[in-house]
Amino acid sequence: MKHSLYIIGGLALAISMPSGLQAQTTQPKDTTMNRTVVVEQEYNPDIMDASKVNVLPKVEEPTVSKKEVEYATTFFPATSVPAGLMNPYTGKEVQPGSTPGYVRAGYGNLGNLDVLANYLFRLSDKDKLNVRFQMDGMDGKLTLPFTDGEKWNAFYYRTRANVDYTHQFNKLDLNIAGNFGLSNFNFKPGSVNSKQKFTSGDFHAGIHFIDETAPLRFNAETNLLMYERQHNMLNGNDANTAIKETIIRTKGDVTGAIGDQQSVTIALEMNNLLYSGYPKDVSTGDEYFKNYTTLLLNPYYELDNDDWKLHVGANVDLSFGFDKSFRVSPDITAQYIFSDSYVVYAKATGGKQLNDFRRLEQLCLYGDSYIPTTTGETVTLRPFDTYEQLNTAIGLKASPYTGIWFHLFGGYQNLKNDLMYGNLVLISTSTGPIGNTLAFSQENTNNVYVGSEFTYDYKDILSFALRYTYRNWHSKQNKYLLSIKPENEVSVSLFLHPISALRVNIGYDYIGCKQEAVSPLMSDVNDLHLGASYNVFKGVSVYAQVHNLLNKKYQYYIGYPAQGFNFLGGLSFRF
Repeated sequence: MKHSLYIIGGLALAISMPSGLQAQTTQPKDTTMNRTVVVEQEYNPDIMDASKVNVLPKVEEPTVSKKEVEYATTFFPATSVPAGLMNPYTGKEVQPGSTPGYVRAGYGNLGNLDVLANYLFRLSDKDKLNVRFQMDGMDGKLTLPFTDGEKWNAFYYRTRANVDYTHQFNKLDLNIAGNFGLSNFNFKPGSVNSKQKFTSGDFHAGIHFIDETAPLRFNAETNLLMYERQHNMLNGNDANTAIKETIIRTKGDVTGAIGDQQSVTIALEMNNLLYSGYPKDVSTGDEYFKNYTTLLLNPYYELDNDDWKLHVGANVDLSFGFDKSFRVSPDITAQYIFSDSYVVYAKATGGKQLNDFRRLEQLCLYGDSYIPTTTGETVTLRPFDTYEQLNTAIGLKASPYTGIWFHLFGGYQNLKNDLMYGNLVLISTSTGPIGNTLAFSQENTNNVYVGSEFTYDYKDILSFALRYTYRNWHSKQNKYLLSIKPENEVSVSLFLHPISALRVNIGYDYIGCKQEAVSPLMSDVNDLHLGASYNVFKGVSVYAQVHNLLNKKYQYYIGYPAQGFNFLGGLSFRF
């Protein structure tokens, strides 16, 4: 059996990956027992749905592969678009390999905007350059919840630009990438700030060893991640009070093979977080954002044969300066494949989640991390990093028949300094009167979760997917914060391809949050949506989508309304 290499990133490295390094963040597709190997392909513009509620570190079940069995892989993709503000196009367009260029543009009610352009330059047989630009957003009047029909002129626009270059050596890939991001939006009336702007810029350089037969392999990369928040809560809309965060991230690993089926790896990651601009109270001079360093050591052993896949290691996390700490968590996964189409697994994992500015925006873009009290004291100046002390799970994955795949799982998760947010009404402080805000807070939480996934694919004509997850959350203090935690999550997706030119997708998403004694309570998410694309001419398609067909009133963030019935349509071009 040909030895296969595990790539690091299973847990600790995936958790630390910034959103700015990805042009579009998607939920991982399950590749269980997929015998298809893609060696090389052009850019494939899979156009994806908006993220819903993502209020906890990823709970990822292990994936496995087994030859001679083909599993369905279509599932619910999601982007990092702030939930409830903008639902980008959810159709599926397949770009032929001979067309490296792709352009899409659409517009809808409430100013919904969708623009995407991508081009892959093949400079030589070993050199590729991919250039990408994306912009989406909305600008329209929304009805504020918990009011007598008060209107809010809401707007949100997100712009992303990416350049990615790869050179293939005989045994190494050299990758250099640059990313730019801009999020521009406003707050609801009565908030501490009236508007906000987040600006990010990233640079990445790395080498990846691709020779899986070599007895000694290595990977290394360095990243410079820059991020700026234009306003902070304490200083409100004062000019020149931006907080700037710079992260210098260095990662590397070395793997030594022990025969054809075993290997030992040592992985290392270091993050240096630096703050500048105005990380202090402009009135008192109190410093509330301090520099610090995190270090992750991840040694592990792997066994990979026809029946067993074992991954046994540990995550050792150290922090210096702010958030000084030393934590150890397991990194263990065991998977057994039997009957060629059934997999049982067990895992016990953990690790650190950096609560940097990118993480704060992903959790709640309207949230503020600095909270002054009426006494002039301060709490939760800068959030501590969240640590997943333990995430243990067992599960079964199976494909009893061609095109059918299901997954059953259950587990327990324990989080230290879990990052949440709640609504805070600030009447007056030592700096003067201010208004409402969504303020971040932290508590130790845990949850027991169970869930299932089911997919069915019939050739390229029909694809159906169903997912359900239940989580029972607990916290010893401030239980009202758990009201933002998803308790029941249901996703249903149906994709139809009746003729070559027409693609139709129908979906329903439900999210019910944990009901705690908090006022006001958030309404459950109920989003029935429909999308379609039609190939009019060669390389030219029209597309349209409709979200919230039932015109339900709900929120993804406390006090901030989701769009009611909304639609978007446009054209796409391949060239």
